[in-house]
Amino acid sequence: MTDIIIFALEIIGVIAFAISGALVGIGKKMDILGISILGLSVAVGGGVIRDLILGITPPMTFRNPVYATVAIITSIIVFFYTKKVKSPLSRKTKDRLMLIMDAIGLGIFTVVGINTAYMQGSDYSMFLLIFVGVITGVGGGILRDIMAGDRPYVFVKHFYASASIIGAIAYVIIHPLIGTVPSMFIGTALIITLRLCAAHFRWSLPKPE
Repeated sequence: MTDIIIFALEIIGVIAFAISGALVGIGKKMDILGISILGLSVAVGGGVIRDLILGITPPMTFRNPVYATVAIITSIIVFFYTKKVKSPLSRKTKDRLMLIMDAIGLGIFTVVGINTAYMQGSDYSMFLLIFVGVITGVGGGILRDIMAGDRPYVFVKHFYASASIIGAIAYVIIHPLIGTVPSMFIGTALIITLRLCAAHFRWSLPKPE
């Protein structure tokens, strides 16, 4: 049952991140191939980096193509949907949708990354667990933004990586106390809430004037 819940969370995260990648590609006027590659990169990029850090080779994405397949199909659906609708989405609606999808993907993949490390061994340090969780959450978004020619969200947007770090720390602390699935839901909910609140209240880390 636990494996099914984790797999379902992963698919939800893949779909959410693929939508965010496709929206960026559409905003950049890319063709269907570029949009699909962008959606694929953000959906599986963080997981590939995580697996390489943990010594999982080849990375899970290449051993189980379901994640890549779902990401590509999702990106293509978003492409054709935006072509079909008579009234294109407004900039504000696109930004809001991307924020929500990005927050969901960030929350899910942060805790999935930590859970993957737990499955590989129980002797990993807290630092490594948090690091692979955060890199799983933000890695795909960094690839997406670089490929789209933008400064990565993680470096400029309000409270992006910070939300992932806080959620990762919470997950690692409560995991021994309440188990895998409850910890994953709490960690994911915490990250999503922090991201949405940060966007709404404009929380930001200090920057030079």
